[in-house]
Amino acid sequence: MDLAHLPQDDALVYEMLQAADTIGLFQVESRAQMATLPRLKPTCFYDIVVQVAIIRPGPIVGQMVHPYLNRRAGREPVVYPHPSLEPVLKRTLGVPLFQEQLLRIAMIAAGFTGGQAEDLRRAMGFKRSEKRMRKLESQLREGMEKNGIAGEEAEKIITAIMSFALYGFPESHAASFALLAYASAYLKAHYPAAFYCALLNNQPMGFYHPSTLVKDAQRRGVRFHPIDVQISDWNCTVEDDGAVRLGLRYVSGLRDEVGNVIALQKRFASLDDLVNRSGLRRAELVTLADIGALNAFGYDRRSALWQAEQAARPAGELFTDTTYTAEHVERAENLFLEELNSASSAGSAVNVVDQDRSPLKPMTESERVVADYAGTGLTIGRHPMALRRDELATRGVSRAIDLRTARHGRRVRVAGMVITRQRPGTAKGFVFLTLEDETGVANIIVRPDLFIRDRLVITDEPFLLVDGVLQNQDGVTSVRAERIAGLHGGVQDLEFDAHDFY
Repeated sequence: MDLAHLPQDDALVYEMLQAADTIGLFQVESRAQMATLPRLKPTCFYDIVVQVAIIRPGPIVGQMVHPYLNRRAGREPVVYPHPSLEPVLKRTLGVPLFQEQLLRIAMIAAGFTGGQAEDLRRAMGFKRSEKRMRKLESQLREGMEKNGIAGEEAEKIITAIMSFALYGFPESHAASFALLAYASAYLKAHYPAAFYCALLNNQPMGFYHPSTLVKDAQRRGVRFHPIDVQISDWNCTVEDDGAVRLGLRYVSGLRDEVGNVIALQKRFASLDDLVNRSGLRRAELVTLADIGALNAFGYDRRSALWQAEQAARPAGELFTDTTYTAEHVERAENLFLEELNSASSAGSAVNVVDQDRSPLKPMTESERVVADYAGTGLTIGRHPMALRRDELATRGVSRAIDLRTARHGRRVRVAGMVITRQRPGTAKGFVFLTLEDETGVANIIVRPDLFIRDRLVITDEPFLLVDGVLQNQDGVTSVRAERIAGLHGGVQDLEFDAHDFY
């Protein structure tokens, strides 16, 4: 399979796009894209081209998004800024979305020459210049006035063209991006294990943290195996059973060169053998024990921590002097055991410590989740919110998946891990949060005044509890927040960094 020969018009791809099931997909995974996809309802490749182009500052500031969506849904008639522009804008329902359209509009409506159009293209191209656009505005007005276009018609055209100084796509650019978006969706739909494995191996990239990618994959039925020093490669891999094995690259603080040595050699006889052959430092060994990567040696995590502390201690002369052979070591061990047996038979009080037995209690599930996030930034166990679901249900907290079928306008309470925080420059001070629980994600809209009032809570708390009003229209679900508080208790020690875009 390659990019040039992907099956076209795949039904699963468009079903996924229409449902905004796009976490991990190229270009169409942002909150704004997800909020538009169910409204646009892509059914063909050109719809994806439009979808890629429409969520840009140019179309948004130019007030082109809602007219296009309303016209596509049949709620608004298709009209053109001027009858002469119908051939240019017919394919996009009378709404200019691409740079090429704006150039043609300038040439038709304002009589721009090829040279003037080229100046306009450069002004709204890669090195966008509002200053140059302003200089061209007077030429546009003069040209349109000569062609009898004035008043409201002229202002709409000027607004459309001038807004592209903020950033808009050429149609060819949008088509290239749409192909990659389609390919991403096809792989996610038909080869999810390989798709998510590849995403995890190419971080940092995209809109979401690896922990969110793992949870999204698990909700799609992808299974994961933990990091294991006896099995894991440096990168994540898809194993014969179809599950994704996490790679050593996700062990926090593990040096690349040491991780690659472990991945290359594997099959260590013991914990001491691992330390001696890999050159692991104490901190690295402790992290491996903490996340369960040493469990293959027959330990649980706490026992592995106990053994790791012993293995990390400097060896005595017996083990460092090269004149001592394995035979010497075995003889010394046998003599030690004979002495213990003799003392025991004689009834002597001998304090014997079982070196394989840890005095530490095994980790609870919550402790394992905290250790996973601290040691790898993610967990393949249950989502932290799942550990508190029974308690949250008694407090009237809805799951993210429940919001999809709830009535529009209903007061709701939701809670989750904050995975993104956004404050776009085009949003007039509104802040958008994405909360994740074990069932999916919930989108939260925060008014400017509420953000100012609760700024520290919103920006610093890893888990939030939100009371608000549900907005459920055209398949797009969000909660308009009225009260926001930190969600404390449970796995409150969890270390997690959201993707913040202020």
